[in-house]
Order: sequence, then C-alpha cells, then structure tokens
Amino acid sequence: MSRLQEMLVFIRVVEAGSLTAAADQLDLAKSAVSRRLAELEKRLSVRLLTRTTRTMSLTDAGQNYFEQARAVLAAADAADASVRSASSELAGRIRLAAPLSFGIGHLGPALREFALAHPAIEFDVDLNDRQVDLVAEGFDLAIRIAHLDDSQLAARRLTSVRRVVAASPSWWQEHGLPTQPAELASHQHLEYTNEGQSGWDYTTPTGQHGTVRLRTRLRASNGEFLRDAAIAGMGVILQPTFLIHQAIETGDLQPALMDCDWQDLDAWAIYPATRFLPQRTRALVDFLAARFGAAPYWDECLRGKA
Repeated sequence: MSRLQEMLVFIRVVEAGSLTAAADQLDLAKSAVSRRLAELEKRLSVRLLTRTTRTMSLTDAGQNYFEQARAVLAAADAADASVRSASSELAGRIRLAAPLSFGIGHLGPALREFALAHPAIEFDVDLNDRQVDLVAEGFDLAIRIAHLDDSQLAARRLTSVRRVVAASPSWWQEHGLPTQPAELASHQHLEYTNEGQSGWDYTTPTGQHGTVRLRTRLRASNGEFLRDAAIAGMGVILQPTFLIHQAIETGDLQPALMDCDWQDLDAWAIYPATRFLPQRTRALVDFLAARFGAAPYWDECLRGKA
C-alpha cells in the first residue's frame, strides 16, 4: 500500500470515530482497515491511536501525524484537480444531504439541471430533516437551513430564507387578521417540532424585540404537512417562503405581519473543513449559489403584499 493510501485510511478512521464507520466509507472490510493501521504504526514505529473495545483516541504523535497527513492529502487532491479541470469533464460521486421539503421542491430541479450539464457526475442524495454528521457519515456536502454555529464545518451562503406568518383566508376572517405580533397569542398555532422553540421571536420595524406564544393545536416534524393543515383552516403557521410560496400565490394562504422580521434564516452549503473540496463539489456549490441568488425566486410571492 502507498503512503498516501495509508494516510487516507488513518484520516478516515480519525474523522469517522471508529474502524467500522471508516470501513463503510472506504468500502473495505473492518479487518482490512485494522490491518492497515497496524502496518502504518509498525512502519512509523509509533502508536498513533489508543484503542479499547469502546473508545478510540489520538496519541500526541497521532495528533501530529493526523494534521500533517491531512495537509499532504489536501495538496495531492488540489494538484490532481488542477490538472483534471483543465483537461477533462467533471466526474465522480457527490454524496449530499438536504432537508426533505427543500430537497424535493427546490434542490431536486437544480440537481437535475446540473446533472444534464455534467453527465459524468453521480449523485447520492439523502433527504432528511435531521442534522447529519458529515464527517462520521461520509457526506461530501450538505444543505442546511439555519443559523450556523459549528466551527468544524466550512460553509458558503447560498441564499436568504425568509419566514412568514400565514393562515388560510377563512381563518383570518373568523379569528381576525392581526396588526401586532401580540395579537397572535389568541390564535391556534401549527408547530414545527424540529425547531425546538417555545415561541416565535420577532423584531418590529422600530427595532423592538419580542416573543409571542400561541396555543398549539397540531405538532408535526414536516413543514409540508403543516402547510396543508393551515390551508385546510386548522391554524396559523410560521414557515419559510420556499415552502409556502405557491400557496400564497394561489391565495390558499394569506401572509400577515409582513413588516416584522421573524428570525429569517439562510441556506448554506456546508462541508468538512478538514477535507479538500473536489472540483465537482465546488462546481455544484457555485451553481446552487448562482441559481438561488441574493433574491430567491420563491420570495416573488410577497411582492405587492403588505
């Protein structure tokens, strides 16, 4: 085995946190990964990892080797990519994770367009509202709708994600269209459980901050489910415009309190900061940033609405 291959095995074991996870990512048997680690330590005449049946940790020598090996592989990847980008088409697999609703409604059409332009690229897409561990699960890239706080990840902002209070016209007609956030407290609310918030934070046009708490009628972990419940007149939702823009355009949902900021988010492309970003993945990120842009098309539904 070459030294670069030994480095790759070692780095994947450290990043994945276990021999089993690294073996899955490398498509190798666990015994083969264990054997290659032992051969590496024998060649270097030093212990890199302290392993028990349940835990694994880097020795001081292992930490030093991990950082230097990572830099060596990144440089090798960069050298390969610089040659390939000048002489051949983009190729290879991109393993990508994205939220379910955004993935189906917006990422899917974008990926189909990108795939037509780059037929040698393969995609492995995981659509799930859970927050995946990119390193441990072997993802190249993830789309995240959030305020980012993970310093272990590199990120590029793709576009803005505005959140809007909305309900069916019949709901507002029966219960009253609010003119102030505090008036929402008398309404029934359809709660998106993945946010883990007890109330809706807002900022008024004058800069006043507050939180309004509504009576919860329905809880669900899927935004489309809640959108449809709101269209059916079951209560009020606070949802991103990328999810409800069509319902607003058709009049099935009517937005309210448009002059308030309801803790708007951003869409990010994130990837492990410890890895070189392949040219095919970088090209996809550039494409998505250009396609969604600073003024995403799903916000057009709000034009002319007070």
